Amino acid sequence: MISNLCCHFLIILLLGLAIFVRVGTSRSKVEVLPGFEGPLPFELETGYVGLGGKDDDMQVFYYFIKSESDPQKDPLMLWLSGGPGCSSLTGLLFQIGPLALDTESYDGSLPNLILRPQSWTKVCSIIFVDLPFGSGFSYAKNLTAQRSDWKLVHHTHQFLRRWLIDHPEFLLNEFYMGGDSYSGIPVPGIVQEISNGNEIGLQPQINLQGYLLGNPKTTGKENNHQISFAHGMGLISDELYASLQRNCKGEYIDIDSRNELCLRDMNYFEECLSEIDMWYILGHCCKVDLPKKHEAPWRRYLYQKFEASLNSYYTREPNLCCNIFSDFISAQWANDESVRKSLHTREGTIGKWKRCNQTDFEYQISSSFDIHVNLSAKGYRSLIYSGDHDAVVPFISTQAWIRALNYSIVEDWRPWLIEGQVAGYTRTYSNQMTFATVKGSGHTVSEYTPEEGFAMFTRWMANVPL
Repeated sequence: MISNLCCHFLIILLLGLAIFVRVGTSRSKVEVLPGFEGPLPFELETGYVGLGGKDDDMQVFYYFIKSESDPQKDPLMLWLSGGPGCSSLTGLLFQIGPLALDTESYDGSLPNLILRPQSWTKVCSIIFVDLPFGSGFSYAKNLTAQRSDWKLVHHTHQFLRRWLIDHPEFLLNEFYMGGDSYSGIPVPGIVQEISNGNEIGLQPQINLQGYLLGNPKTTGKENNHQISFAHGMGLISDELYASLQRNCKGEYIDIDSRNELCLRDMNYFEECLSEIDMWYILGHCCKVDLPKKHEAPWRRYLYQKFEASLNSYYTREPNLCCNIFSDFISAQWANDESVRKSLHTREGTIGKWKRCNQTDFEYQISSSFDIHVNLSAKGYRSLIYSGDHDAVVPFISTQAWIRALNYSIVEDWRPWLIEGQVAGYTRTYSNQMTFATVKGSGHTVSEYTPEEGFAMFTRWMANVPL
């Protein structure tokens, strides 16, 4: 443990020295985008920030959208998409940005863009970053050496300080880190490195205030809560639930291969949920034969089916309700030559744009729980929220690790409302942590329930009760 802390402390020191060696940034204003009619009604900047010892060693691509309210005073947030290895265009176009892809009108040509009324940029300036390398428009000469949990933490931290050197007008703005899904692993580490860097005097100082995470992977034991979640949602019978508890004794991930009764029950459990969209159990499940267990293979499989069936989009085949369609249509837009030119990407730096790339990623942080412990002790504000119909990271698994922090409750469980209607439930703790559920939402709250996500975010940013 001590050696790891020393290692990360040394990395922070080297990061600080590297900042003054070479900044290596470029940025461009984007006023129009293919697929959107007329000039953009908000300020969009794209650019690259060079990391490492040489400008051309590692180049991080970003999209920066100024707050549509008061960018001089409003908070600044860096948003990291999950995956791991998903482009920040995911957050921008599908979740919290001011633009969305018009999937309903897609006819096989360049996808259209429409405005999202519930964009979080209404009250906050947001940097969307393509990290880790291997997805989006970021690129590196030695790609495989740059893909791991801790390198993602270090690169994001280094990117932010270099970005602020080039944007000193935002140094005094309150700063927050944000992300969802797998970002529950690296985001706390990034916040911790920023905090440590501030404490040892790294420049520029970052006005760090806190972080927010949606349906975040945290302990690596989330699947152990899928059983009770499925039972509570009426997806499995009382009898199967009791048998699972009796035979598996609470361990549903690392099952002893000799425990035949537990394995039998788990097979039955998986069969019961095989027709359920685990990311949003109220949604429609893709009716295709999918490879089991691993996400990356079925994503590639479905993408190939979509690509092979491009001419059949007019007849709505294959099934456009599949979540994988967002992968396909975003790639159709981002790989268009006119789009790349408008975004000021560098020619010849990457081949095909990929929304997500999970290959050759080294999983080094098995749990971010201990980092939450450290951040809680430092008193940073945090918002942890859960779409309550997500079976991948069930809200009860998030509640469990928050309870394990063992902080006293400041405001107990209560509903939070929008226009007099229950939008979810919330509780606040003495470590300045707010937990909230979003009623009827899935794994990515703003994608499934944008009104509720926007209301929750704006209230928390304004430091008022949900």
